[in-house]
Amino acid sequence: MDNSKALRILENIKKVIIGKDDVIEKVLIAILARGHLLVEDIPGVGKTTLAKALAKSMELSYKRVQFTPDLMPSDIIGINIYNKDTGTFTFKKGPIFNQIFLADEINRTSPKTQSSLLQAMEEGEISTEEKDYVLEKPFIVLATQNPLEYQGTFPLPEAQLDRFLMRLSLGYPEKEYEIEILKKYGSIKKLNLIEPVVSREDILNMQSIVDNLTVHNDILEYIVNIVNATRSCEDLRLGASPRASIDLLKVSKAKAFLDGRDYVIPDDVKKMALPVLSHRLILSPEARIERKTIEEILKEVLKKVFIPVIPND
Repeated sequence: MDNSKALRILENIKKVIIGKDDVIEKVLIAILARGHLLVEDIPGVGKTTLAKALAKSMELSYKRVQFTPDLMPSDIIGINIYNKDTGTFTFKKGPIFNQIFLADEINRTSPKTQSSLLQAMEEGEISTEEKDYVLEKPFIVLATQNPLEYQGTFPLPEAQLDRFLMRLSLGYPEKEYEIEILKKYGSIKKLNLIEPVVSREDILNMQSIVDNLTVHNDILEYIVNIVNATRSCEDLRLGASPRASIDLLKVSKAKAFLDGRDYVIPDDVKKMALPVLSHRLILSPEARIERKTIEEILKEVLKKVFIPVIPND
């Protein structure tokens, strides 16, 4: 399977996002799987640079919006403007009408404004009073939030968290990579190192290939068994939804494609389970008291679920 164009994107982004190869790979997997990303991290680790580098690498339109408490849904979607000469309303499109939309600090705005993203994320459409608008594909919402600040924030409800394909964290770079960042700071900031390496059509074609990958029934059962195990786990008050099962299948197929395979193996599912499922689960009160984490519980769940052996033929 020819995954050379996908690898080209990875190598391009690595020029400005240094030492975070695993995260870059997962971001590309999300795009190939037609999903949206929640990046939960502290300020200053390169979230905006990553979004810009993605857009430039793939020649996609890009817009960043800083989410604040006074932001309104019309600031995202757009607004009808009255033309007194014609006596009609004209719809002025908002920043959501871009292929990569960066919702910076999404939890700082009101639930009303947060919910304005739901239709776009789920259906790829925007409905106004006059008509429905189909967003140009590929379309990805990349939202960020700071996990350490809670004052003046509005936590995302479970229904909205469930619409994010994965939750990722860039984290601090290791010492040698941070030195490299300092050396290249000027070019990184200006994104001088980033040139388009694939076209929009290339992305759509790769997404179509991922969609059409065949998956063995034992892999499907493995995914369902993992999700079911979260629903029956005593340490979890809320398990994963059927949408989580679908998303885990989609990212497993994208992972297989990125690795140059036209088939999914159990290891694809296992590696992608944490970023796909962790933000959809809620700890039980007892688990909170015992200071357990979602990640620890998920790792235990994965150990208990039978891993199928898939034949090579």
